Amino acid sequence: MVRETKDSSFSIICEGLAVGYLGKPLCNEFNLEINNGDYICIIGENGAGKSTLIKTLVGLIPAISGKVLLRGDIDRSDIGYLPQQREMQKDFPASVWEVVLSGCLDRLGFKPFYGHKERKLAADAIRELDLEDIKNESFRELSGGQRQRVLLARAIAGSKKVLVLDEPITGLDPVAAAHLYQLLNKLNQTGTTIITISHDISKALSAANELLIMCDTPHLASEAERREILDV
Repeated sequence: MVRETKDSSFSIICEGLAVGYLGKPLCNEFNLEINNGDYICIIGENGAGKSTLIKTLVGLIPAISGKVLLRGDIDRSDIGYLPQQREMQKDFPASVWEVVLSGCLDRLGFKPFYGHKERKLAADAIRELDLEDIKNESFRELSGGQRQRVLLARAIAGSKKVLVLDEPITGLDPVAAAHLYQLLNKLNQTGTTIITISHDISKALSAANELLIMCDTPHLASEAERREILDV
């Protein structure tokens, strides 16, 4: 369950949270406080529940137990979400512009159409991700790396308060991945809270101020654990 809290020092607070599917928990209950402006990288073995956790944080699936609290001035529409790439996304029948603009859907409220504000947010995101040359192209005709950049632009158009990213460098070549990391660092330095899953441990350690280890009882890595992970 996602609820609001009036504590303005945090973006997201997890209390007694356990995540999983079909009533089966993937971890023990844990507590977590995500501060405003944090850059948190979630690491762990396959099947540990990394993607399940972030889907729970953004409200896509219910928690097994416990609750997720959003800061008083943040609601669901303030969280931009980049899911893992799926085969079905490849055939999405829309242009790059339409896909990015759809990231503003939660901002519409009762408005029946996108206004100037939403269109500007989409245009800004397209420019930041260097997608202007392909904004009128069909999403289904793009390469895997291009699609990933488009979906990241969609998340950014949705919100710059909190970004939740599930393996954002999937499908990107080394140059594009480096550019994406630079963009995320820039966003974080200007106040965006970033929560991401990564299998690139060295990049995670260099970029994130906190590492969340998904295991039997998820927890933030201590300095000793960070050093141990880096030495592996």
